[in-house]
Amino acid sequence: MAKLNRKLNTYGLTMIAVGACIGAGIFSSPGQIAEDVPHHLLIIIAWTLGGFIALTGALTFSELGSMYPKSGGVYVYLKEAYGELMGFLYGWVILLVITTGAIAALGMIFAKYMTNFIDLSANAQVFVAALAIIVLTIINVTGVQTSQVFANLFTGIKLFAIAIIIVLGFVYYDPQTISLDYGISSLPDNAFQGVILALIGVLFAMGGWHHTSFLSGETIEPRRTVPRAMVLGVSIVTITYILVNISYMNLLSIESIAATDSIAADAMTVITPNGGKIVAIAIAISIFGTIGIYTMSAPRIYYAMANDGVFFKFLSDVHPRYKTPYKAMIFQSVWAIILLLLWGTFRELMGFVVFMDIIFMTLAGAAVFILRRKKPNMERPVRVILYPFIPAFFVIISTIFISIALLEKPEEALSGLAVLGVGVIAYYLFFKNRGA
Repeated sequence: MAKLNRKLNTYGLTMIAVGACIGAGIFSSPGQIAEDVPHHLLIIIAWTLGGFIALTGALTFSELGSMYPKSGGVYVYLKEAYGELMGFLYGWVILLVITTGAIAALGMIFAKYMTNFIDLSANAQVFVAALAIIVLTIINVTGVQTSQVFANLFTGIKLFAIAIIIVLGFVYYDPQTISLDYGISSLPDNAFQGVILALIGVLFAMGGWHHTSFLSGETIEPRRTVPRAMVLGVSIVTITYILVNISYMNLLSIESIAATDSIAADAMTVITPNGGKIVAIAIAISIFGTIGIYTMSAPRIYYAMANDGVFFKFLSDVHPRYKTPYKAMIFQSVWAIILLLLWGTFRELMGFVVFMDIIFMTLAGAAVFILRRKKPNMERPVRVILYPFIPAFFVIISTIFISIALLEKPEEALSGLAVLGVGVIAYYLFFKNRGA
């Protein structure tokens, strides 16, 4: 029987972590954050703090990744710490809405940006989105080495495009036009509350680095490579986000930033009338690369679940030539395209997608404490630094955000619980079918 190939190196896996984080968010979300904290210093504090929170998550997961160098990543951590049901529910939600929903959403955003260059009707946009998903799935099916080259190329291009924005923001900064205020004395009275609200948008933009863990089964020396890639990926993304936000603020007033949802285009238009078109190209490339990473990474969860006997057995099949879980990849893409066709209804569910993702990430972070107690003698080539403070900080902060989401949007929480309830029923059906 064909097995997965270990071809991913530290550089390739780090580019996957970076590419999974940097999608369309950094080109638009800073406007929402500036609205929450209309002060230059607070904006930088919010992005820095968000990066630190993500880093504590990556450091926490680094221990888990060194313990379980298997395909599936977070699914494996949850299964080992809480039991098979919890691992299954994570994979269930990932397939049903989290990753497939993200792929569908990114596909639609990609198609929308393509309208800057091609006249596309609403139906044509759905076709372009579906075509992008199909093409990227085919590319990823042809081998993890091909996927690594693709991730390196497109993540490199998006980092280069962002670097250009950063440089231009510093070169074209005009102190006569833009007044920057990084002083403490001018902070607003509600600074703390503003930063807390801003962190919601920041953490959304930081998400994705854990996709590296899904690929542990195809990584060279995974016990060390996966932890390094997660930490390096988060560090690169944090520095990039801080610098690009400084660049935005060098070109636009706080009021202008807070009033726009297309900040990158507005910032580049200050420099050249064609700035919007240039940014549209950069965003389209960025989104295309992120879809490619998502179509590659998450199917490893379904593959691992199928190998454990708690999902469709055919999803564990590996291509005899390309050594990829091709049926799991095709299965995911088919469902993502179905969501595209149901987009008018599905987009209303996107709000609870992030809510559910944060819940499972928090549980995975807490798994470090559980596994230290359950399996104290298990090999841990990498141990989270400053234990227990780093993982405790990550779990506490994540729990606070879950609580805020429950209070602010209880209907989305109920939707999430409904999906989990269906998942519990499905789990016992699969469990029974395997004769356990």
